[in-house]
Amino acid sequence: MGFLLLFPLAVAAVLAVVRNSAFRRVVVYAGAIVIAVASIAFVAMHIGTYGEYYDFESEIVNIVCTIVDFLIGFIVAFLAWRYKKWMALTLACVQIALTAVFVAGGWEAMYPVAQSLYVDSLSVLMAAIIGVVGTGIGVYALGYMDDHHSAHPAIKDRRPRFFALFFVFLSAMFLIVFSNNMVWLFTGWEVTTVCSFLLIGYDQNQISVTNAFRQIVMNMLGGIAFCCALIYCGVAMKTFDYSEFISAGMVDPLLVVVPLVCLSFAGITKAAQMPFHTWLLGAMVAPTPTSALLHSSTMVKAGVFILLKMAPLYTVNFVPSVMLVLIGGITFCLCSFLAISQSNAKRVLAYSTIANLGLIVACAGVGTPEAVWAGMFLILFHAVAKSLLFMCVGTAEHHIGSRDIESMDGLFQTMPRLARYMMLGIMVMFIAPFGMLIAKWGTLVSFLDAPTPHVVLILLLAFGSGATFLFWAKWLGKLSGIAGNPDDVETTVHSSEWIGTGLMVALSILCCIAMPAISDFVVRPYIEGVWGEFLTVLSSDNLWISSICSIFVVCVLFGALGRPSKKKHVGIYLSGISADNDAHVFRNSMSGTTTASARNWYMESLFGEQAIDPVGTVVCIGIIVGAFIVGILSSQGIFIPGIPGLM
Repeated sequence: MGFLLLFPLAVAAVLAVVRNSAFRRVVVYAGAIVIAVASIAFVAMHIGTYGEYYDFESEIVNIVCTIVDFLIGFIVAFLAWRYKKWMALTLACVQIALTAVFVAGGWEAMYPVAQSLYVDSLSVLMAAIIGVVGTGIGVYALGYMDDHHSAHPAIKDRRPRFFALFFVFLSAMFLIVFSNNMVWLFTGWEVTTVCSFLLIGYDQNQISVTNAFRQIVMNMLGGIAFCCALIYCGVAMKTFDYSEFISAGMVDPLLVVVPLVCLSFAGITKAAQMPFHTWLLGAMVAPTPTSALLHSSTMVKAGVFILLKMAPLYTVNFVPSVMLVLIGGITFCLCSFLAISQSNAKRVLAYSTIANLGLIVACAGVGTPEAVWAGMFLILFHAVAKSLLFMCVGTAEHHIGSRDIESMDGLFQTMPRLARYMMLGIMVMFIAPFGMLIAKWGTLVSFLDAPTPHVVLILLLAFGSGATFLFWAKWLGKLSGIAGNPDDVETTVHSSEWIGTGLMVALSILCCIAMPAISDFVVRPYIEGVWGEFLTVLSSDNLWISSICSIFVVCVLFGALGRPSKKKHVGIYLSGISADNDAHVFRNSMSGTTTASARNWYMESLFGEQAIDPVGTVVCIGIIVGAFIVGILSSQGIFIPGIPGLM
């Protein structure tokens, strides 16, 4: 555990000063392999654990965390002043002030956390994602960033900073998933925020700077809420032990309602839920490895991770539970609708990411063991499949010159291996027998079987799932359509990109095949360790059937890859009235010529951002404000008519 926390920092320190590209490649490859192997070894050592807490208390670590918290605030304040971003400057000053209040209160010294580190099966799952998926994206980034700078020679080469921040981010994520000390967790939380901020602004042009500051403003709102929760814990609860916080909340829900709402708010901002979803959309201007690492596989998972950790509290605390259920459900449904209107592949992936995070947030809000089972699988399959898709889109963009879905005609022939990889990623996201749809089915079952069935949430899930089918099917159809015999441009893809995408393909397939084993040896121990029992969401037989079917589909998809085709290639036949087969031109009924093309329908007037986005934003803001008001009133013992359990 200590190695996973510290080794990425050592790699980052080396990469920060390395200017030679060849040496950088060696360091990144070596660092990625070591971290991945260490993560796998860690998983093997702790698989099936019900939860282990480690006696580790360090004044030095406390001091370092305090320094880092202040440093982050001053860095953001300085950059905000430099770029004249006054909202960011104001929030940075507020956070610095709150950190100073926390330090002046001396609560951390008065209430030390003896068992500051822990590991359970949820943190094992997250460690595997961070250590294997994260490092795979780092390897992919080597070739991608070479192409990025070749395509944008005017952009200053900041690759040393990029890769250094990359590995600092991995270390911070490990700190989040291993910390039982809420103060240390907060430090890791803020480091991921500032790393994301700096990586989004990598190109340092106007659009990247604007979107980077949008991200920092929204995430600092969550950071301020997190800091307020820590101060409340110091004043009222006299503990910063995460496990004690949860245990106290199970005994006396009203004692934790205010910090729970604050922490839930922080999780919502980090997970880019409405009305904070625009920061993740803006982050798509960053280089593709940034999107793959921070905004699909790891950073946004930090938000849903802490929400799933607190899931038991939502079963006894009505206000934050309703906030998460409604915001998660609304975000899933509306962002799935918004994805229909997008032809930019990265924006489709962004809206899909936000929507699926909404589903996980809703699972946490329901808080039952069955919902957490579904939420853990949603985290896993979303991480591997979405990382694969981001990588594929980035590579395709560099070779066909566009990230527009409508420009992917013939990709099955121009980039046959990449097209199959992309198709696999899409199928894992929405088609049976692959894992994501199985997890969504488990989600629906958990919502139906909850003590109080969430009818509104079930309706949102149903309509959102219908929209999900539409936008993925459009993309899949575009990829699988074959027309003409264009040249194969796949030969110029960097080997590091193939290694990264190949790893994600292997992980996607492995996770789908091993889903029954993952349920038994990772998900089940966590649920039994927290709730003391395991209630079957889907039977083991059904999971094994889906596993076997996944093997069959993968064999069909990749069975002929790499084999030379002996089929005769003929021109496009356009009903006998072709004018130019190669150009797909035919003579129409008016004796003129028309180009044959297949184009998707995006229905922007119905599902465009201007039509849907304001509705979701206003409704979700109202839900959050209402949750804070009701939570504060109920914590003071004020009776709230119509709200159960609050008086």
